[in-house]
Amino acid sequence: MPEVTDLLKNAPLFKDLDDPELAEIAALCKEERFESGAYVFREGEPGNRLYLIADGEVRISRDVPGSGEEALAILKKGALFGEMSVFDRSERSTHAIANGGCRLLSVSRPDFEILLDFNRELAYKVLWAVVRLLSTRLRQTNDSLRSFLAMSMF
Repeated sequence: MPEVTDLLKNAPLFKDLDDPELAEIAALCKEERFESGAYVFREGEPGNRLYLIADGEVRISRDVPGSGEEALAILKKGALFGEMSVFDRSERSTHAIANGGCRLLSVSRPDFEILLDFNRELAYKVLWAVVRLLSTRLRQTNDSLRSFLAMSMF
């Protein structure tokens, strides 16, 4: 359990939680193992779990018509992924593939929603962390788009 709470504590979504709140999240975690090349989830599938990498790596990619798989990121131990579709109930926007084998901790949407419903202080902290996470991602996307547009003008 200490390993799980340490991993959770370092994830941006849970970094504002105190030890008892982290223990509540840890109690929801299910350990899953994936061999190299196995899909954790596929683009277009319903998003019903968020994942935290306990060991190994996960490749985030998407299929590009006519080109094949395009790797977008390689996530390492401690990285959280798949969380957005848990919040917005949308389909997965990418593939997540075990890169050399991995051990993941996952939390299901129903379990997470029940916890947030019954613990308003925890919900408040997590939802503000989501706002900060989305703001950071939006700024990064804007910066990337600005750089891309500036380069394409020459």
